[in-house]
Amino acid sequence: MYWRIGPRYHERPRIDNKNDLKELASSDRAPGLIAFDGDVAVGWCELAPRADLEWLAKSRYFPPVDDLPVWSIPCFYVRRAHRGHGVTGALIEAAVQACAAAGAPALEAYPVDTATPGHTGNLFRGVASTFAKHGFVVVARPKPGRPIMRRRTA
Repeated sequence: MYWRIGPRYHERPRIDNKNDLKELASSDRAPGLIAFDGDVAVGWCELAPRADLEWLAKSRYFPPVDDLPVWSIPCFYVRRAHRGHGVTGALIEAAVQACAAAGAPALEAYPVDTATPGHTGNLFRGVASTFAKHGFVVVARPKPGRPIMRRRTA
């Protein structure tokens, strides 16, 4: 819920955030995608039209590049035992397909560029090199280690 409501997320009771996410998950538009290994959920990514992510619109590090109605993939979670096994890449590809099916012209991401000295260690937004392997290109770089990357879906 962080990308939808911003810092208020930390100020609210956990149960409120949990209930809001549950309500969102049962709506017509799910808040993201889940990766499974058999019956075990091993990863998740948030996926939504950028316009639905209120906090993203207010972020000084990820301003809109243009007026294109892109969808965004702002964060991931991969179970520790499954990291390094392609879960993030599988989620990225599934997100591209979901965006294309929804008619979104492009998918946008805000990964960490780990090739940049002094980059953050908070890799929950993904790593730029992983997105590049999946056809994303840098369309803006508001700060050295924080590129905005896109891949056309249509």
